[in-house]
Amino acid sequence: MKFRHHACAFILAAAFAGAHAQGAAPVTPAASASLLAQALALSDGVQPQVVEWRRHIHQNPELAYQETGTAKYIAQALAGMPGVEIRTGIAGTGIKAVLRGALPGPVVALRADMDALPVEERNDLPFRSTAKGDWLGKQVPVSHVCGHDTHVAMLLGAARVLSSLRGQLAGTVVFIFQPAEEIGPGLGKSSGAMAMVREGVLDNPKVDVVLGQHISNQAPAGAIRYRPGPMLASIDVFNIKFKGVGGHGAAPWASNTPMLAAAETVLGLQNIVSHRLNPTIDGGPTIVTTGMLQSGNRFNVLPETAEISGTIRALSATNQKIAQEEIRRRATGIAASYGVQADVKIDSGDGYEVLVNDPQATLSLVGAFGAAAGSASKVSQMPASMGSEDFGAFGSTGVPVVFWMLNASPMGDKDGPVNHSPLFQVDESAMRVGVRALAAATLSQLASAKSAGR
Repeated sequence: MKFRHHACAFILAAAFAGAHAQGAAPVTPAASASLLAQALALSDGVQPQVVEWRRHIHQNPELAYQETGTAKYIAQALAGMPGVEIRTGIAGTGIKAVLRGALPGPVVALRADMDALPVEERNDLPFRSTAKGDWLGKQVPVSHVCGHDTHVAMLLGAARVLSSLRGQLAGTVVFIFQPAEEIGPGLGKSSGAMAMVREGVLDNPKVDVVLGQHISNQAPAGAIRYRPGPMLASIDVFNIKFKGVGGHGAAPWASNTPMLAAAETVLGLQNIVSHRLNPTIDGGPTIVTTGMLQSGNRFNVLPETAEISGTIRALSATNQKIAQEEIRRRATGIAASYGVQADVKIDSGDGYEVLVNDPQATLSLVGAFGAAAGSASKVSQMPASMGSEDFGAFGSTGVPVVFWMLNASPMGDKDGPVNHSPLFQVDESAMRVGVRALAAATLSQLASAKSAGR
């Protein structure tokens, strides 16, 4: 592969500079740059197949823990890649595939999530989803409006690229295709990441670092955004049920309705963030939001029950715990002051914790991201987000993780409809950069003395 100007060659070399500065890389800088150049060229070549994979998965979406057809399709694609060992049925529908390089070295895992959302897609794409599935006992429209179809396709593309280079790899690559990222808290089920972790997806071989990416609605398409440290928030769902004594609206003194306690609790929760939490610790802000208050059915009947529900999102594990404790303390205290009972339940979602990128590993990949995007100017550090992702469950094991965002707005220099919107779409050309990013980041980590020493 020939380079048209010195800047491109510089980016390729910079992708590995941090690793070689450590003094323990398994290959020379020149060999690393050559391997990266091959990976980028192969990534470009696999783009038509990546688009085909993506469109098939897009037309055949499946909900959390129901991804049987998707898993079968992925396994069939992996089966055609030399050197890839496939294990299916992890956490129900999850897949773990292992590619062992010709030389010893670290173990790098790459993850993509497979599940779709119970949302009706609204666009005129020829491969638009018309599928339906069972969600909480109801038949609902299903679509990949979060972009997981692209995640799977890009990881398959990276697997094909790295399989082609297996004779030159020093280390092992693990490809994780995960179910149920969208399961969410409050349903009594583990997220797919935590379920796979519990079933040992990071063992045998023992993984040294886990990498992942998420497609976004932002512009310009093909740009990469990263963040060392806390990047995405934890998510908790709280539900508080109040019980008192009902009665007639004409004689409120003869009853003890819990409506007032519920209403005051909603107000009382609002100053937890401003008065009980320190926004300067552990990475950033915390949000406590009440989204539901329900009580009563008729204007002249005082109800005997009331219920409120909401969410906690935090970039600080410390503040997350304080917020949980404050919600319990305030709800029970306010209820007691009104002489009613409060039953407080907080569901942490079993895997939706703060996603904290390993700072050193993240910063070591900036050069690889520049090589993937074609220019360092297309790579930038992003602010932390209050959105949530169960990828943080991999980091909860103590294994370093790096997660980044891939811009894919189809609207030029304007952001497109947000992920989860019925109108969400992507610029498929951005997937070429996504495959390049996965491949380049993997090679950078395989060449890293830091990874080898973990």
